[in-house]
Amino acid sequence: MKLLNDYLRETFGCKVYKIALNGGFACPNRDGTIGTGGCIFCSAGGSGEFAADPHKGIAEQLKEAKRRVSRKVKDGKYIAYFQAYSGTYAPVERLRSLYTEAMEDPDVVALSVATRPDCLQEEVLELLSEMRQIKPVWIELGLQTIHPDTATYIRRGYELPVYDEAVSALRKRDIEVIAHVIIGLPGETPADMVETVRYVCNSGATGIKLQLLHVLSGTDLAKEYALGKVQVLSEDAYIDILKECVKVIPENVVIHRLTGDGDKKILIAPKWSGNKKHVWNRIQREVI
Repeated sequence: MKLLNDYLRETFGCKVYKIALNGGFACPNRDGTIGTGGCIFCSAGGSGEFAADPHKGIAEQLKEAKRRVSRKVKDGKYIAYFQAYSGTYAPVERLRSLYTEAMEDPDVVALSVATRPDCLQEEVLELLSEMRQIKPVWIELGLQTIHPDTATYIRRGYELPVYDEAVSALRKRDIEVIAHVIIGLPGETPADMVETVRYVCNSGATGIKLQLLHVLSGTDLAKEYALGKVQVLSEDAYIDILKECVKVIPENVVIHRLTGDGDKKILIAPKWSGNKKHVWNRIQREVI
């Protein structure tokens, strides 16, 4: 298997740290274009709790973030990561301004944008292709699952062919695609989750993120959990599923994440996931 840190060092020849930025984006699944409630698991921060203050300019966000991680990164470089909400959901000229400001930083070696497959209109694709001529561009797509019943339950708001079309359009432009998959979605079996991972690896995606389902306060998932309608995975169950998932990930698909740590201030469950160091040590011993 190929893990992200190894891939980054091979590609850029040094330690590379990902900086979470906030472009002040919205989401069509929240503003009424598709829906108003967002995905059932998505927090008020649009999955960007660890991103910077959107009221500050991108250059300032980068400067502050680099200062915070300066002890960890010696002679390293950075990936500018637009994390919160849908990072391609804005007028093209605004996107060009934000992306360009990030890429102008000499320490930034690549641009990574988290978004939805249904937020990649032709003019956006052309802009990303333009940016790709300057520095590498990664697009992170929130797929989560390939199973239609689960997608409906979590209110994803688009059908699987939309994802397939987005991956195809991006790869034609030589843009890296990282698919996000959630492990532990309600109603899914371990076999269902492995099936999603296998599908991603055959879809043309160049990378994959495996994320444990977190129940965060303020979400509709938290209401379901409080009513006893949702179960979360135990640590042992999660490790066992990860073992099966990595078996179907080929060497040419980079593993960008094998777990995730929800913001402890709003994390309801599973509480064990809050011990990030312990969980990662166990993954290193038993999974990779």
